Amino acid sequence: MRAKFPYKKRRKRVGCGQGSGHGKTSTKGNKGQKARSGQTRMPGFEGGQNPFYRRVPKRGFNNAAFQRDYSIVNLDSIEKLGLSEVTPEILVRSGMVHDVLDGLRVLGDGILTKPVTVKAHYFTGTAKTKIESAGGQAILMARPATPRTHK
Repeated sequence: MRAKFPYKKRRKRVGCGQGSGHGKTSTKGNKGQKARSGQTRMPGFEGGQNPFYRRVPKRGFNNAAFQRDYSIVNLDSIEKLGLSEVTPEILVRSGMVHDVLDGLRVLGDGILTKPVTVKAHYFTGTAKTKIESAGGQAILMARPATPRTHK
C-alpha cells in the first residue's frame, strides 16, 4: 500500500472509454436527476419533503441583522499607495476597498516607513501606534449612527 502523504492522488479521468473503468456513464450511474448535466440542488434540499429549516419554529432574537460590517485595510496596503494622506474615498478610488460599508477599519499588519495621515472610522491598537511611531496621524472619523439595513 502506498503512503498517502508524500504523493498526490491522481485525478479521476471520467468518460475515457470502457477500459478506464470510468466510461459509458462516467461514474454517474443510470439516468435520474444526478446523472444529468447542471445537476445542483440547494443545500438542505430534502427531496421535496418539508425541509428542516421550515419545520422548526423560529424563536428568539438574532443580533446578526444589527452587526456592523467594516471594510478592512492593512498598513502594508496603505504603504503601497505611497500617499501622504489616506481617506476612505481615496481607498475606494484606488480600488483598495470595494465599498466603505459601515466604515473603514485599519488593521496593523505591515510597517510604515514614512509619515501618513490616515482618516478612518476605526483603528486597532497596533495600527494606531505604528502610524504614530512613523510620524503620521491616525484621525478617527465619526461612525454612522446605525448600521446599513440592506443585508
